[in-house]
Formats: sequence, C-alpha cells, structure tokens
Amino acid sequence: MTQPNPFKPVVLCLSGHDPSGGAGLQADIEALIAQGCHAAPTVTALTVQDTVDVSDFRVLDREWVLAQANKVISDMPVSAVKLGMLGSVEMADTVLELMLRLPNVPLVCDPVLRAGGGGSLGKDDVGFAIRERLFPVAAIATPNLPEARILAELPDGSADECAAKLLPHIRHLLITGGHGDEAEIHNRLYCADGSQHDFTCPRLPGSYHGSGCTLASTLAGRLALGEELVSAVRSSLDYTWRTLRDAEQPGHGQYVPRRLPLDFCS
Repeated sequence: MTQPNPFKPVVLCLSGHDPSGGAGLQADIEALIAQGCHAAPTVTALTVQDTVDVSDFRVLDREWVLAQANKVISDMPVSAVKLGMLGSVEMADTVLELMLRLPNVPLVCDPVLRAGGGGSLGKDDVGFAIRERLFPVAAIATPNLPEARILAELPDGSADECAAKLLPHIRHLLITGGHGDEAEIHNRLYCADGSQHDFTCPRLPGSYHGSGCTLASTLAGRLALGEELVSAVRSSLDYTWRTLRDAEQPGHGQYVPRRLPLDFCS
C-alpha cells in the first residue's frame, strides 16, 4: 500500500498577482516549492505589469481577501505567513485581523511599495500602516534600502539610520543592499536585542524582477520548516542569490529569478 506523502509545512501567502510571473504570488509559490513547503496563495491585489514596470493595480475587496485566507486557515495547519503587496491601508487592517487567528505563527513582512521598475504599488500611507500596525506582529521585515527609507521617513537615510528608526516597531529587520552600486552587496540583519549580522555576496550584473518576493517567501518557508531565524536568513539569501545568478530574461525588461528546478548547481 502506498504511504501518503510526508507532511509539508503550509505557508499562507498574502500577495498580489503579477501577470508576467516574475514577482508576486507566482514567485512565492515557486520559492516555497523549492524549500519543500506547500504554498497557500491568497490574492490581495491584481496588477497590470510586465518585466519593465507596473502600469496599474487594483486592490481586492477586504471581504474577498478574508474569505480566501480564512478558508485556508480553517482547513490547514499554517506554519508561517508571507506578506507581500497590500496596496491599501485597509488591507493592513485585514492582515492584522487574520493574524489574530494565527497566534505564534511567524509573519514575514515584505513591504512591497514599489515595483522593480520604480512604479508605485500603493500610497506612502500604506508604508506608515505597515510600520505601525503590522511590524509589531511580524517576526521579521525584509525591505530593500529604498523601501526602508520610505518606512522610516528618512529619504536619504543609511541602513543603520533606518534601522534605528524602525527597530522599536519590530523584532528583526533585514535591509537588503541590492539597490546600490558597490561590487559587494551587504545585507544587514538588525535585531531588537541589539545584535547585528552582515551577510555579503558578489553583485551580479543586470536588474531583477521578483528578487524581494523570492527572498521573503523563501525565508517564510525556512521558518515554517523550523529553522532558527539567523540561519534561515542566511539560507534564504544564499538561495535567492543562486536564483539571480541563473536568472532568465523572458521579456524586454528585468531578468526573472530561476527559482525552479530544484537541482541548482553549487
């Protein structure tokens, strides 16, 4: 008799849909499959975008988002939550309501405020809502430096300055350094207990569509598998770098990370 498949941790993904397949829920699903997790995708917004930029988006009604996520929560043991695009302040409150049903479940918050091409995916007050309402219930947030500056309201702030402003709101903050121009990328993990970890990797040529989604969903998967947070950050950064190293250019814009197949060369 065939035995059932081993249990795969379920990660509830609250993200937008990207029709190009580079970012959003498709990135979440592919990255989580690669970690050996089961992705349960809840659509928060629909976007009109390609690998060049985003031209429009529509946030789903609060009731639809709650209905999707609550159906999953009632049916499956959720081991982690990955939060991507919200698009509105109301959606931040919606996520907060859902997290009340998931006490002690780690929330990885990817504060998606801009598309890779620079287009806005929500007004600046969405960033304020994320900082004030969702950061306190999140295990970790993963902004890049431009997003961290919006969240910290420091237009020219360094990673250290942004972290000092944001850490009172959250336990762990990973500020990624991919938007600079240095030969070596510095990804900095700041912890509320005062500790800090610096992860470096070589800068790859080109620009990438969906790298932030890939990192955050991978991190949610590693936490769902029970990996300790600092180790999970390291594993997620390593995996994400490999997806960028092997990225492809299916359109006229940015490269798309190759999150699958699973047999990455070392």
